[in-house]
Amino acid sequence: MSKLLIEDNFEDNFYASEWAETVTVPATDDDLLILTQKLSNQFVPTQVFFQAVAIAAYDGASAFRYADNYLTSAKHKNRRKNPLLFRKPLTNFDYN
Repeated sequence: MSKLLIEDNFEDNFYASEWAETVTVPATDDDLLILTQKLSNQFVPTQVFFQAVAIAAYDGASAFRYADNYLTSAKHKNRRKNPLLFRKPLTNFDYN
């Protein structure tokens, strides 16, 4: 989203892709607003929110990746819980 690609102009373009650098850009105010809206749609601990904002101060794209990774892991964590495992047995087998 907010990565720039800086390439030096060489006479030989064969090695130009090896010398390309990626520069990280801090998130803009609009990016922070989008990130806040994305995290406020779900129940997110304040520590995760503040960590995403701290990452956005240095690299906006990494902050969005961090938020996406947290949201997907939280979604899969809730999906793994099987309600049948937490249910009490229907019959009592303590007759022995």
